[in-house]
Amino acid sequence: MSAKRSIFEEVGTEQKPRETPKGGMIDQGRRGARGAIRAWLMALFALVVAMILVGGLTRLTDSGLSITEWKPVTGAIPPMNAADWDSEFAKYQTIPEFQLQNKDMTLSEFKSIYWWEWGHRFLGRFVGLVWAVGFFGFLALKKIPPGWTGRLALPGVLGGVQGAVGWWMVSSGLGGEMLDVASYRLATHLGLAFAILGLIAWLVFQLGRAERDLMQARRNREGKLFGMSTGLMHFAFLQILLGALVAGIDAGRTYNDWPLMAGAFTPPYPFELTPIWRNFFENAGLVQFIHRMAGYLLFVFGIVVWLRARRSPNADTRFRFNAVLAMLVVQMVLGIVTVLYMAQLHIALTHQLGAVVLFVLILRARFGAGYPVAQSIRG
Repeated sequence: MSAKRSIFEEVGTEQKPRETPKGGMIDQGRRGARGAIRAWLMALFALVVAMILVGGLTRLTDSGLSITEWKPVTGAIPPMNAADWDSEFAKYQTIPEFQLQNKDMTLSEFKSIYWWEWGHRFLGRFVGLVWAVGFFGFLALKKIPPGWTGRLALPGVLGGVQGAVGWWMVSSGLGGEMLDVASYRLATHLGLAFAILGLIAWLVFQLGRAERDLMQARRNREGKLFGMSTGLMHFAFLQILLGALVAGIDAGRTYNDWPLMAGAFTPPYPFELTPIWRNFFENAGLVQFIHRMAGYLLFVFGIVVWLRARRSPNADTRFRFNAVLAMLVVQMVLGIVTVLYMAQLHIALTHQLGAVVLFVLILRARFGAGYPVAQSIRG
């Protein structure tokens, strides 16, 4: 006769061990190849930075109009023999830049500017190839986390638009009496490059933290500081566009005194062109003056944002905004030196690189304000 059981006794002789709760369940099934995708995006980021710098060199060396046709595929093959070079040089000789400015240029001199423009276009094709191989590769392997397909496709779409904008820019200097590309088209081209760069950087920041960490961090968002850093980001972007206008008409090589312009606060004859709106794009004095004033305002606003960031309880966030302020100082000094030395090639290119670094640091600080890094209670 079997013994009596307690009413509190579990039925069944085998006791199954209770599973220990596992953390990070919110990320299960949605990780994808986050690390590999992030590495791919970082490679794209580096290539876009290189693209911006090579584009700056192309502009500073007056090489942008050396290739007068847009051939997205066959244009990847450079001239291979003497006949090809003669053909390319003959095409260049038909445009105003050669006829009005470079009519004494030799074939050897033409080759030097041709290679800059060809390199710029080839690098653009290579960036597109790296994006396509990565995106479609991850897509085919089903390694893209849910909700990320559209986000990862966007840089490629914008890159395609950028190619069309680049030709739209170049075509503005192939007719009429234009010796360079239209400055507002150059600004559009550079602005889109920075938009692509900023998008890639933001995606890299997001992939650097687990989804659960981002969801938790968002609850601690410093709304006021996030909003102010968003304004600083937009202001810096505007200043980059103004810098492109300066570069587009070589305004940095005029009025090379500071803090005055030709001995006065404002340049002489700021509205000498008609209609009046042309002065905001084509008057070297007025364009440089606007760029200067915007730079001063950006610096002041940057200090205001930094003072607000000092009140952040998060040490990592404060550090990010310290980096922004430091780069603001460096960039302002670089801008002044660029003016004083008439936008010499290496100085102007360093100034452009400074704009890249500053823009990314602002984005990084903004991300830190929006998604604060967890810290101990002791801070």
